[in-house]
Amino acid sequence: MRGTKTHRVKTISEYHQLRDLPRPEHPLISVIDYAAMPHNFQKTGINWVYDFYFISLKRGLCGKIVYGQQEYDFDEGVMFFISPNQVFRIEVDPNLTIKRSGWMLLIHPDFLWNTPLAKTIKQYEYFDYSINEALFLSEKEETTVNNIIQNIQQEYHSNIDKFSQQIIISQIETLLNYAERFYHRQFITRKISHHKTLSRLEELLADYFSNDDLKGLPTVQYIASALNVSPKYLSSLLKVLTGQTAQQHIHEKLIEKAKEKLSTTDLSVSEIAYELGFEHSQSFSKLFKSKTNFSPLEFRQSFK
Repeated sequence: MRGTKTHRVKTISEYHQLRDLPRPEHPLISVIDYAAMPHNFQKTGINWVYDFYFISLKRGLCGKIVYGQQEYDFDEGVMFFISPNQVFRIEVDPNLTIKRSGWMLLIHPDFLWNTPLAKTIKQYEYFDYSINEALFLSEKEETTVNNIIQNIQQEYHSNIDKFSQQIIISQIETLLNYAERFYHRQFITRKISHHKTLSRLEELLADYFSNDDLKGLPTVQYIASALNVSPKYLSSLLKVLTGQTAQQHIHEKLIEKAKEKLSTTDLSVSEIAYELGFEHSQSFSKLFKSKTNFSPLEFRQSFK
């Protein structure tokens, strides 16, 4: 995204103005009907940054998103989550005209102020997934989230009283919890594409540790980038499918390679540490012991 213009939208009112929409009924929260939005807004070649949470379910966006190594049209129920200060872009085909439907929920962080959700919202990792790792909903799931959005909309359309904020907050929490459940379901049901991801991860790590010119340990960022997913998404996916995070997978493959070198070569522990990308052999020995309950030398002695 380098060299591309970035536009920051600071308030929900500013967003409404940019989209040629009426002023929001509430300055800190808004539900927008996607079908009612002008078609000519979406500009290509621009990155966007919002100062508020953006949760959306859309059909008929007239474009495509990339999910892992695959492309999906927006004619499915597609839900995605953007947190404040994230840079994102959606490429749209202006020549396509598809009937659009769905909604957008905008929540300014100030609306959550002094509520437990102000802190717990950061625990929902899918806000750190990139736009190309959207949530694909079944018809039943879509009905569930649409009902919650209607409840939120009805509440702030009503006369605001001392209960309004907490009722809306509880509806937002319910929405976020359902989304977490649905992402978990997606990890499991998209088995074929996910098993391909696991296979490619194994190949990637095997190739990396077979390289004689290692320059440090592979980072989760490096692995995720090579697999065309975000680091948080990769770790969440692996956690559901294997019970391990991406970091744990890297360490597991590293220990596997270390055991091979300790048992089949005469290289010193320092030489093995260096070959595996460690700057200091102490760091290697500490990690090895934490994973195997043996020091590298103790492990080697067990083969003599």
